[in-house]
Amino acid sequence: MKNIFVLLLAFLFVNNSFAQVSETSDPAAKAILEKLRNKYEAFKTVEADFNLTIEIPEEEEEIQTGNLAQDGDKYRLQLNNQAIYSDGKTLWLYLKSNNEVQINNVEDFEEEDEDFLSPKDLLRIYEQEDFIYGLTNEGYEKGIAIQQIEFKPIDKDSEYAKMRLTIDKKKNQIMRIKAFAVDGARYTMDVTKFKPNLAYKSTDFIFNAKKYPGIHVEDLRID
Repeated sequence: MKNIFVLLLAFLFVNNSFAQVSETSDPAAKAILEKLRNKYEAFKTVEADFNLTIEIPEEEEEIQTGNLAQDGDKYRLQLNNQAIYSDGKTLWLYLKSNNEVQINNVEDFEEEDEDFLSPKDLLRIYEQEDFIYGLTNEGYEKGIAIQQIEFKPIDKDSEYAKMRLTIDKKKNQIMRIKAFAVDGARYTMDVTKFKPNLAYKSTDFIFNAKKYPGIHVEDLRID
């Protein structure tokens, strides 16, 4: 599943314009999501630490730690085995095990890979007609009042059966996102720390190949 880690993060930050909401979706869930979105939109910048659990049938469970920082159209995503940097125009995909970086124009990369959702698409996913969604559970988890909303793709050929968003009701904050793939794989992102309104330099979102001796650079940009 290409770029699944970015898809899982597609609820954490906001920047996109409104789209038409599916009329078949749950108004109660929509109200919760809009309240959540309004809170996140009020932040100048956002950063989150998270754990990503990857469960693939007949394979050993894998847990990765990660960090995502975003400032407007710029973002930086770090995982155990790869990283993405974007300054809004150029995107660097660093494959740590190969010591290789692939350089793309942001627009070309997003158009070429239909599975890719950048942080600017976050939370707004519920406004797309690609999904229907509903409030499926309200209860408590380890003493915390939670709300759970499930998203199901309208496209029957989608590689995702559904996605589940868990929200801390009192804090109005994302706790967990879980994606269920049709092939039986499960991807769960648990937010461990959320840090809004930090200050960043523009260079924080630019990959510096000079820091990696012997790195292979694959420039895929089209002039």
